[in-house]
Amino acid sequence: MPAESEPHERAWMAWPSAPYTLGETVADAEEAWTTWAAVANAISEFEPVSMLVTPDGHREAKRRLSASIELHTTDLDDAWYRDIGPTFVLDEDGHLGGVDWVFNGWGQQHWARWRHDQHAAKVAIEAAEATLIESTMVNEGGGIHTDGNGTFLVTETVQLDRFRNPDWSKEQVEAELARTLGARKVIWAKRGLTRDSQDFGTRGHIDILACFASPGVVLYHDQRDANHPDSFVSAELRETLDTTDADGRQLELIGLPAPTVLKDAEGYVDYSYVNHFVANGAVIACSFADPSDAEALDVLANAYPGREVVGIDARPLFARGGGIHCITQQQPATGVRP
Repeated sequence: MPAESEPHERAWMAWPSAPYTLGETVADAEEAWTTWAAVANAISEFEPVSMLVTPDGHREAKRRLSASIELHTTDLDDAWYRDIGPTFVLDEDGHLGGVDWVFNGWGQQHWARWRHDQHAAKVAIEAAEATLIESTMVNEGGGIHTDGNGTFLVTETVQLDRFRNPDWSKEQVEAELARTLGARKVIWAKRGLTRDSQDFGTRGHIDILACFASPGVVLYHDQRDANHPDSFVSAELRETLDTTDADGRQLELIGLPAPTVLKDAEGYVDYSYVNHFVANGAVIACSFADPSDAEALDVLANAYPGREVVGIDARPLFARGGGIHCITQQQPATGVRP
């Protein structure tokens, strides 16, 4: 699996159509469509974008999306394509493959539906003419992150979740990541962020917790306010990441500040600048109209030199359970990697 920062052929997304994402009012739906379109249109300035759309969603999608965005009609339950889509990989000759994980609604969450989403990965795999790589492991794209050189970040609460893979050991998960993605070393964080671990979360996806900016360099969610329960998670994570990568290189840790907002109407928030998308020549970043926005976007600019940092208000996404990274999935450019 190449790093997200390596060249892309395109990005994949899914258009929101489910009641959970669209909300209960016209204003809620407007907010969802506006935010998904803002992310897609921003990415399309830097690389091609393909969007899965339900038959009923075509009208709104075509009205709001850039004309350059390619639409693929299919049935969907929700719109988090990082998780329901494939994980793309390249073989030694640069040929494209797509891993189709088992998807079961983030561990059979009571509010989730996945009758259609469990098949959504094959839409991109077939359209990209990628070789299908089947897996029996329940997993989502937001549950893994790689440096592109065989080092992977995961969380114990996702891959070892009793509602995902109840009989799997760490060794079995690592073997499956090696078989499907080329993993050589897997670094296990103990848990995800607090809000994400509660009733309407993913039970701890890594992609709002930590990510590789480049080989040997990890950006992590740095909650500096001791009143927020994620301050403990950040401290624990720093200890976990005080290690080496698959090549024996000591990891350099760079903290992305958590927003100063600690709570919303539902409790402690999990707003995270870690949940950005690295596109060709750009970083599509979460912003929160927060005093920490400027520092976080500056950290991202330094971590990804030569890329334009584009901030998009991600509060409507986090209110629905995710962020910019959660709704996007990269398809790497084919060809032999350097």
